[in-house]
Amino acid sequence: MSAQTEIQTLINTYRDAVMTKNVDKVMTLYTDDIVSFDAIKALQFKGKAAYRAHWEACMEMCSGPHVFEFHEIAIETADNLAFAHWVTHCGGTNDKGETQSCWMRATACYRQVGGTWKIAHEHWSAPFDPMSGSTLFDVQP
Repeated sequence: MSAQTEIQTLINTYRDAVMTKNVDKVMTLYTDDIVSFDAIKALQFKGKAAYRAHWEACMEMCSGPHVFEFHEIAIETADNLAFAHWVTHCGGTNDKGETQSCWMRATACYRQVGGTWKIAHEHWSAPFDPMSGSTLFDVQP
């Protein structure tokens, strides 16, 4: 299997694990020293323990079904490093049954660990208007 195919499979596994709220599975996809620049709650998360706590909080915040659609995936690979980026329609259903979602940008960096690709870094963000300071959650690709 090519590195590109392996990364695409990892991305699909990641998406499926999030959709089924399987935090244990999500965490198996990260390196131990993961650094994430997630879009909510903190400037950065360092290491699996910190990021796991964040994932658990996210799953609790969206008690109903998730929205996690990946579009325009681009993957680049080289030796033992790779990266991918895409736009995501993501969100979830809250405890009132309301679905809240928006478009976000994602970039993930991968490293081979023991012959297996793992997510070593990821960055999630939403564009914002610097004049008003408002996040632009209503933009679409």
